[in-house]
Amino acid sequence: MQLRQLKMKPVDYRAIATQVYDFASSQAPLAPLVKEALDVIDDAIECFGQDHISISFNGGKDCTVLLHLIAAAIGRRAPEGQPCKRIPSLYIPVSAPFPTLETFIYDAALGYNLELFRCAPPTNPQQSQSGIEPPSPEIAFDRIPEQANGAKTQGGDGMKSALALYKAKFPHIEAILIGTRRTDPHGAKLGFRNPTDPGWPRFERINPIIDWSYANVWAFLRALSIPYCDLYDEGYTSLGSIHNTFRNPALRIQSCCSNCAARSSAPNPPPSMASILHDATAPPPASDVSPSPAPVPATNGAIPDGLVPLRLSSAEMCIAETGECMKARGAHGAFTAAAPIGHLEVECAHEERYRPAYELLDGSLERAGRASSAKPPSS
Repeated sequence: MQLRQLKMKPVDYRAIATQVYDFASSQAPLAPLVKEALDVIDDAIECFGQDHISISFNGGKDCTVLLHLIAAAIGRRAPEGQPCKRIPSLYIPVSAPFPTLETFIYDAALGYNLELFRCAPPTNPQQSQSGIEPPSPEIAFDRIPEQANGAKTQGGDGMKSALALYKAKFPHIEAILIGTRRTDPHGAKLGFRNPTDPGWPRFERINPIIDWSYANVWAFLRALSIPYCDLYDEGYTSLGSIHNTFRNPALRIQSCCSNCAARSSAPNPPPSMASILHDATAPPPASDVSPSPAPVPATNGAIPDGLVPLRLSSAEMCIAETGECMKARGAHGAFTAAAPIGHLEVECAHEERYRPAYELLDGSLERAGRASSAKPPSS
């Protein structure tokens, strides 16, 4: 069996430490936030010990920032000439995660030398039937939305069960670093350190980038050329399940094709009947004589005798605009004599294009591509 080639090169913790701590002491606008986050991580390591701290890593942009920061903190402490210890890490997947995202997670686990434990919530048949999914990875463990009757959602129970399994397998882990930000769901009241609520597996939650904005996250990733999931370059700004995550409509690119606006502007006039119907009985006109054709008798809307409808492929039919990506189709996807000309539907065959996530200027629209915040695209 051929092994898949690793996209991410193995990182050097000590080189990352030099890079990140130098950046934190620079005059860059983001430097104070980076220094603050490093201080939170350093304090946690001093308090609990490196062997008792894990990182929650789901492949998203925020925890990718956090992963680079903790690698810097560990690299700074590594004895010279000795290999750095692997970073304990926890991955609790949502139902139906993006394959591209999981590929990145495992690439990052190898590249950053993580001791990754994939802790999937137990399958619940009622949960799949009701359509309730585990909460987004951005939600901070025990901060699960409650239903109107006050009961926890099935997704919250799944998260709790996954954490209980992790605690049972790794009882020495006391604190978990999380990439939650204040603008995330249920992140508004969190601080740098918060214990889990009563009734939940006992962990201290460490939130080093709680005060970072959406723009801060992308400024850091791009300034230090940190690898991130490819989905962010395809118009996604907040990642969850494939069932509730779509490209952010705020990043949709206005197409240069004039026909893309066919629906919103005045429609092109339909092609004439002569351009669609071919007279099978009429002889070809002479090259040097152009006699006036005999008048076609009125037929009250019926197709004249002798005219044969051309059955054209809707994907190949061109309407009045040379070089454009137009296609025309009737009710069943192909033009037929029974399809009235006025009912032809004109569409653009261009695929929609989106700008990368780091070009989103309004951070409040970060979750506009999530089903809970916006309707899925119609196409």
